Amino acid sequence: MKSGEIPLRIPAAGRVLVGRNRRGTWVARDQNARFGGLFVNRVQALKYARSLCQDLEGIVELTEEIELEIF
Repeated sequence: MKSGEIPLRIPAAGRVLVGRNRRGTWVARDQNARFGGLFVNRVQALKYARSLCQDLEGIVELTEEIELEIF
């Protein structure tokens, strides 16, 4: 995959992390910080996460803050 491309799905072993950042905005990003997004609400963040995961077990909702830092 080239830099900047959004994968159709993450590998089965991968995880998508969902939570709020310090400003209260919803964040969804993969565990390796390769891609992600900011969302207005939890429903949209989870919808994005589900579109990337091969199974629901790949989605991890966090209680601590999460930031969108793409490397």
